[in-house]
Amino acid sequence: MLDLYSPGRSVLHRMRPAPKMLGLMVAATLLFLNQSLLITIIATTGILLLYPIAQLSPKQAITQVRPLLWVFILFFAIQWYFSGIELAAYVVLRLAALIWLASLVTLTTRSSDMIDTMTRALHVFKPLGVNPEKVSLAISLALRFIPVLAQITTEVREAQKVRGLERSVIAVAMPMAIRAIKMADEISDAIDSRGYRS
Repeated sequence: MLDLYSPGRSVLHRMRPAPKMLGLMVAATLLFLNQSLLITIIATTGILLLYPIAQLSPKQAITQVRPLLWVFILFFAIQWYFSGIELAAYVVLRLAALIWLASLVTLTTRSSDMIDTMTRALHVFKPLGVNPEKVSLAISLALRFIPVLAQITTEVREAQKVRGLERSVIAVAMPMAIRAIKMADEISDAIDSRGYRS
């Protein structure tokens, strides 16, 4: 599985996954409940200050939000038009803060450790019919699929660019969807052939 983990020996790296994941949930909830731009600015600054503490470079922090730059611009423009510049800044900054916070956890925690922690936590719900091992497998596959789908999209776009079709949504979306479905079938066959029964 592709791991977003950035090796290090900082306090955040040495911290167990459970407190970090719990802290992420609490902090994300508080960010959503907060309605103040000033508090959002302070919270975002605090989150960014954790990056050097975690021995992560400013470049790594920028990399986390760069793919969503156009989304931020679109959200900002829409909110500014309908609700004013203050609310626009609040919405975009809150979204960026959430991404930076979640990225901080993934960059300082191995994905295998996070999945193991979630599997142990889900054992509480086993009497209700929840299968922790199947849930952890689904999470593992989802984490693996995200970067693979991004890679497939890039490859399809480059191939269609040669044909002069990079601006066509259908020309990019159709091959991407076919390759994704084919890959899902292959993974499903591989799981079945191994007789997976958690």
